[in-house]
Amino acid sequence: MFEIEKWKIGLGICYDIRFPLMANIYAEKGCQLLVYPGAFNMTTGPAHWELLQRARAVDNQLYVATVSPARDETSSYTAWGHSSLISPWGSVIATTEEKEGIVYSEIDLSQVTETREQIPIRQQQRKDLYHIEFNTFNNQIL
Repeated sequence: MFEIEKWKIGLGICYDIRFPLMANIYAEKGCQLLVYPGAFNMTTGPAHWELLQRARAVDNQLYVATVSPARDETSSYTAWGHSSLISPWGSVIATTEEKEGIVYSEIDLSQVTETREQIPIRQQQRKDLYHIEFNTFNNQIL
């Protein structure tokens, strides 16, 4: 987790996007944006890449940005591509295709706050059934 100006940002890598608990811990720590560099392949990419991005955004009411290499079919590993930015409501704000490109978009910190106020999932969690524990060392998530 790191900060840039008013933003708290959580960083994962490719496979980490499959773990909702990691994203939830970042959200609990105050992150408003999660960034996942990743290279899903031609099987998992079309099936899961966007779905997981949107799920992590909605689950945690924050922005999700993904960065993928462009597709190179002459490479030994063929990435799906499709870098994207997802809103706290799970909408695809901006995306690329499989070719080289840059995702451009303005992101509004107040949308995270508004989304969390409209559906206050943090306050409505069933903590009588479960709770999240995480360890920190020097304010770093372990």
